[in-house]
Amino acid sequence: MRRRLLLLDTLILGVVGALSAQVFMFMLHLTQKVFMGALADYSPPMLTGEGGLLHQILGPHGLWLIPVATTLGGLIAGVLVYSLVPEAEGDGTDTAVRAFHTAGGYIRTRVTPLKAIASAIIIGSGGSAGREGPTSLIAAGVGSIYASLVKRSDEERRLLVLIGMAAGLSAIFRSPIGTAVFAVEVLYSDMEFDAGALIHTLLGSVTAYAVNGLFVGFAPLFTVPSGLAAPSFTDYFRYAVLGLVAGVVSTLMPLVFYYVRDLFHAIPIPPHFKPAIGGLCVGLIALALPQVLAGGYGWIQEAIDGRLAITLMLVLIFAKMMSFSLTLSSGGAGGVFAPSLYVGAMVGGFMAAVLHQPAAPFVIVGMAAVFGGAGRVPIAAMLMVTEMTGGYEFLVAAALAVVLSVLLQSALTRRLKYRSLYEAQVATPAYSPAHHAEHLKNAFRLLREHRTPALSQVGHLDLRMLLESGVPIDLPDQTRLTIGKLKADSPLVDQPVAGPQLGPEADLAAVLRDGYTLLPGGGAHLRAGDQLLVIATPAAWDRLAGQFGDDK
Repeated sequence: MRRRLLLLDTLILGVVGALSAQVFMFMLHLTQKVFMGALADYSPPMLTGEGGLLHQILGPHGLWLIPVATTLGGLIAGVLVYSLVPEAEGDGTDTAVRAFHTAGGYIRTRVTPLKAIASAIIIGSGGSAGREGPTSLIAAGVGSIYASLVKRSDEERRLLVLIGMAAGLSAIFRSPIGTAVFAVEVLYSDMEFDAGALIHTLLGSVTAYAVNGLFVGFAPLFTVPSGLAAPSFTDYFRYAVLGLVAGVVSTLMPLVFYYVRDLFHAIPIPPHFKPAIGGLCVGLIALALPQVLAGGYGWIQEAIDGRLAITLMLVLIFAKMMSFSLTLSSGGAGGVFAPSLYVGAMVGGFMAAVLHQPAAPFVIVGMAAVFGGAGRVPIAAMLMVTEMTGGYEFLVAAALAVVLSVLLQSALTRRLKYRSLYEAQVATPAYSPAHHAEHLKNAFRLLREHRTPALSQVGHLDLRMLLESGVPIDLPDQTRLTIGKLKADSPLVDQPVAGPQLGPEADLAAVLRDGYTLLPGGGAHLRAGDQLLVIATPAAWDRLAGQFGDDK
């Protein structure tokens, strides 16, 4: 019965995800008309498949009003976000991933509409960010709200968040297969999947793709010239070189992105005004290079068509890298996927010119290779880019370049502080608090039921009885695992489970209450009688012991 309900939930979220994407696109077009059109009197190239013109239009003031638009957009969005929903700043996909791992998939209800408004203002005013991050968080937030309305468990809520993410991205990028894989691959930096969720994200993304097609059709987002020859044997050596270059570029992107963020964090002013500083810097760059503004899909199409000069593409690789870092790392709302595609397109176009090859194949493969490495999502990157361009004949070439890019990027970033554009990623499921909950609950259930013959004896002693009697279990790092029942007069009572003040050398591993296991990170508060599973040094436990009853 639960499985059938989840399938119904998936279909509903597929429809809602598509509609959410359409609402966001409407808001984005509206803010573009206000800021870039009416205020700056500038129109960048836009995709013809979305009703735009593939050339830029300058008004009588040229580019001089662009810094005004980008600064004003950053100011409005910054005050809105940091006054009401600070978690809506930055990349929306990263926020959704963090909610999956640490908050049981819970995303505050107000985040969804305010993220949409703030992102539309940032991107519409020329901020160098992508529309996939906002759409991802908006659709994931709808999944979280829906889970609350129909009273789903945390495990099901996390699944619904992934389904919503896949559905929203599928609609915005017209990529049903790639976005389904992206939703389960982006969670982990070591190229692992939540494979059990894939059937649901796939159904949700296909549903969203079908519904979205009723509004915009089913043609790929980008147009690729017809008559391109499939890669020959010798071409694969060239794509291998492109993959290695993409690996170096995708190593630089997270470093630039997060070091710029650290720089903004150090500026001693309220965070409300920092997106305006980022917007001003982007606007100043745009006076010389207007190609860095907004998502830049029109310029990607220009690169596919081979209309950009080799020197310009080389400069834009680094200009876009800096501009999207200024927009998002200053606290602006948006996504990193579109800027990554942009940088990859310029890398591919530049390499095509250097190697005297047709531009389109190298631009397609470059987009996949750079995003696959920088975001640690190789499979999703290959599938999404080929679906967005319709360049399926270059899928094998993209696979080669992406593999080399990811391997090189992984090697180069092994000892670096910032290794991926998605900071909320964890290495594998074993490092995810979401899975810690599942493992701990199973372990405690087995202990309660005496179903652990291999663990229930230490010599001739019962591990369960040891814990419940208060006899500590020594751990390898000079700490001990102990359970204590909280006294009514303990100062820990009413402190949040997310962060009780146990003091130095002591950590709360879990709370046992009425047959349930609560983990740090939730919204519950400690009660008298709770059993606390504590990892502490002997000295720290001696200090804490007075707060627990004798029947530990």
